[in-house]
Amino acid sequence: MARLLVVLVGVLVAFTVFTLIDLLMTEKGRIRALNKPLWALIIIILPALGGILWLALGKSRSGPARGSRTVAPDDDPTFLRGLNRDKEQDERIRRLEQELSELDDDSKPE
Repeated sequence: MARLLVVLVGVLVAFTVFTLIDLLMTEKGRIRALNKPLWALIIIILPALGGILWLALGKSRSGPARGSRTVAPDDDPTFLRGLNRDKEQDERIRRLEQELSELDDDSKPE
């Protein structure tokens, strides 16, 4: 019976530590209902129940902000515009280097 009690206490401590770390690592935009210090207090004062409440009610399952989503770079118009800008800048630099080399060729005495 004592061994079972030790195992249960160990599981409870591990669960409490897990939920506290999860709380600390969660972005501010994903926390619902209360702020981080209050959730930490609830998890510490009510170890099993506080952790369950945190996982069930305190943490939003959706992304960091409602309405925003992560877009792959090849689907992101801003990223794609940036690629075109980079190509244009590279072409412009190439033309300027060519003009400078032509000016250097013209200014050298023969």
